[in-house]
Amino acid sequence: MIVVGGEALIDLVPVEGPPGALLPRPGGGPYNTALALGRLGAPVAFCSRISTDGFGASLLDGLRAAGVDLSLVQRGPEPTTLAVPSLAPDGSAAYGFYVEGTADRLFRLPPALPEGVRALALGTCSLVLEPGASAYETLLRRESGRGLLTLLDPNIRPALIADPAAYRARFLSWLPHVGVLKLSEEDAAWLGGRAGDWLAAGPSAVVLTRGAGGLTVWTREGAEHSVPARRVAVVDTIGAGDTVNAALLHRLAGEAGGAGGAGLPDPVDWPGVLSYAAAAAALTCTRAGAEPPYAAELSAGRPTP
Repeated sequence: MIVVGGEALIDLVPVEGPPGALLPRPGGGPYNTALALGRLGAPVAFCSRISTDGFGASLLDGLRAAGVDLSLVQRGPEPTTLAVPSLAPDGSAAYGFYVEGTADRLFRLPPALPEGVRALALGTCSLVLEPGASAYETLLRRESGRGLLTLLDPNIRPALIADPAAYRARFLSWLPHVGVLKLSEEDAAWLGGRAGDWLAAGPSAVVLTRGAGGLTVWTREGAEHSVPARRVAVVDTIGAGDTVNAALLHRLAGEAGGAGGAGLPDPVDWPGVLSYAAAAAALTCTRAGAEPPYAAELSAGRPTP
């Protein structure tokens, strides 16, 4: 099983209609990653704290429909976090957030994860907003220490980071406990580092998403592999990076072969893994909001009618 930890929230996505019209859609980087893993057919559990309000109920319904295990989900009466994406002409999104007093940021460290868990993914707002951020950080360190494959997607949201210097220092402190660091070009520019610097700090691999430029991985052994993006008619890019997370984890946690460092298989077919991730992300970009593909769609190479 793969465990995904982090926030579940509601994206208020701009839609055609009266000025300012917004459509509530399930979202949050970790939520989207768990949903995508479930749709791809991977055994996955979501580890978070979700509101008991109507939005929280709809978030849980979406996970159940994708076959996601909810046994690690905590509940609380506080409201659901809201995110308001604004879309650029190329479909890329920037975000504003309503996070004060919301349920997900009150996440508490769970007991040891169940036996059979092979991988843990963390990232986005959940590693910024206290007190939950410290609980997720402890979870990362604990589970890395017992040999799980760990994936970190910082998915930087500058509007939530009050002290950028402190966050960058904290980010570096996580890297010794990270097996795969996945980030976007925008994340890398904001963090101000390079793949070689991050690899030296701990991860076995750094995967960079480059939008229309495709994906690149650098490994601790000095290998570098790139694949192009799939050409599609982009509606928006919401959830595309989260779908990459899911595709990476699905392939890396499920590949046959001997156990490598940081819980990775040995060897890793990086070109194959990246191509799979690029195909999955491309399908997500063909529809509004975070709607990752199902396994059957990915096998067919196109969305299901």
